[in-house]
Amino acid sequence: MTSSTIPRIAGFFWLCTMLVAFTSCQTTTTSSHQFAAPSPAWSTKTGQLAYTDQKVSLIGEVLVRYSKQGEFELTFTKAGGITLLSLRQDAGFGKVEGPLARRGWSGPIGEAPASLRGWFELRDKIVNGRKSATIRHDAGQQTFTLRF
Repeated sequence: MTSSTIPRIAGFFWLCTMLVAFTSCQTTTTSSHQFAAPSPAWSTKTGQLAYTDQKVSLIGEVLVRYSKQGEFELTFTKAGGITLLSLRQDAGFGKVEGPLARRGWSGPIGEAPASLRGWFELRDKIVNGRKSATIRHDAGQQTFTLRF
């Protein structure tokens, strides 16, 4: 090795070390949020959900559970038990997973991506429309029709 090669190798290793250090130290505060565990006191509804947006139109089964304290769960599935979207939500925090959520998301509800806001708005529509057999919600280019 020549004397000019050693500094280049050292520089390369330093650069690799810094890349690893900066990319692996990412932390999120959202992963530590704890949702309340569902209990027998929660209300449960099952039915169908018709969802449409500018790209897709789906009809599937929906399971909704919610508490008097504002905790909320929604699971949207297709025939055969394939989960399309799973949502957990409380007064200020939400988490959504599944193919319709793309990569998934969790965080303060006010900071939710536009494509997921309609899903989080369903909580108030469902909880406040308890006695309604049909609930419709339009959120931008998304339309939700629930039949319980």
